[in-house]
Amino acid sequence: MTIKNILKTPERVPRLGEMKYRDSKGIFMNESMISAKNEYMKEAIKEAYQGIEQKHGGPFGAVIVKDGKIVGRGHNSVLIKNDPTCHGEIEAIRNACSNLKTYDLSGCELYTTGEPCPMCLYASLWAKIDKVYYGCTIADNSMIGFRDEEMDKLGTGREQLGDFLECIDRDACLDLFHYYKEMEHTIY
Repeated sequence: MTIKNILKTPERVPRLGEMKYRDSKGIFMNESMISAKNEYMKEAIKEAYQGIEQKHGGPFGAVIVKDGKIVGRGHNSVLIKNDPTCHGEIEAIRNACSNLKTYDLSGCELYTTGEPCPMCLYASLWAKIDKVYYGCTIADNSMIGFRDEEMDKLGTGREQLGDFLECIDRDACLDLFHYYKEMEHTIY
């Protein structure tokens, strides 16, 4: 056995500009073909694609924006980290807090491909995020096998949050969800 065999170079992960995906119709596409109108939701979708292509977890990507600049990113990493709390929103919150060196994300907005589950919703509130923009709804999450709807019934009701939550670019995020639903993936 040689040193070369022992010290194998890890497989290179493609940069986002190099990533290619199949849309819900199975057509090969690249990131310029993601149909999101909002630039930050487009970045959240790219995060989600990166995560599912690497088999890290479900199709949930998120970015956190402050003063027009992305300060945090994350995608679902439940499977790769064996940690059920590693949702895209939580990973983005952790990344933003680390980058900004603070636990207080006042003045920030969260863009996420799926309406936050109760854990992510409350984490957003604890982090003092000003507004959450999401693509797919809690009901859409159940379409791809997630139990968010069951857990959401335990909460006190999203209607009490006023305009804190806003759905945008749902069709672009549904393309992502359809892609995920058609691919081989682990149900958790």
